[in-house]
Amino acid sequence: MIPAGTTVDLPAGSEVTVVQALGGSVTVRAADGLYRIAGSDAGAIEGYIPVAAAATAAAPAGEFSEANVWEALRAVFDPEIPVNIVDLGLVYDLAIESDGAGRNAVEIKMTLTAPGCGMGPVIAEDARQKVAALPGVAAAKVHIVWDPIWTPHMISEAGRRKLGLE
Repeated sequence: MIPAGTTVDLPAGSEVTVVQALGGSVTVRAADGLYRIAGSDAGAIEGYIPVAAAATAAAPAGEFSEANVWEALRAVFDPEIPVNIVDLGLVYDLAIESDGAGRNAVEIKMTLTAPGCGMGPVIAEDARQKVAALPGVAAAKVHIVWDPIWTPHMISEAGRRKLGLE
C-alpha cells in the first residue's frame, strides 16, 4: 500500500485503475488508496496488458560498467512519481569496489522525497535487485540517507520536463 509501504492483498475482483507502469511494477488506484503491484503479479489485473514490461525491467547487457549501474538505477521509480530515482535526484553516491577478478561490490547512498515515506525500503530493494542483476556484480547494497535533505531543486532537467516543472 502506498505510501505506508505495508504489504496487503487486494481482494480478487477489486476495481482498480492503472496509474503508472514503470520500472517493472504497476501502481494502481483502488477505492481505498494506491497500491504498488510487482510486475510478476500484474497479470492479475483484469484487462491490463503490460507494455514492454520485460524491456523496462531488464538489466543492461554486456560487461560490467559504472554506466550500466546508472542505467539500472534509471529503471527504478517511486510508485507515485513517473520519474526515475536518478532524475529525481535521489541517488547521492555510487561506490564500486572491484576485486580485480571481474567481481564488483556496489554501494549506493540514496534518499527519499520525504522522511516518512513507507515505500523507502521497497524502492531501495528495487534498486538493489536491479543492480545486483548486472553482470559482474557480486554484491549490491543500498543505504537510505537523509543528509542532505532532498528538495525539488535536485530534480534533473529531464525530470523537471517530465513533471511539467519547466
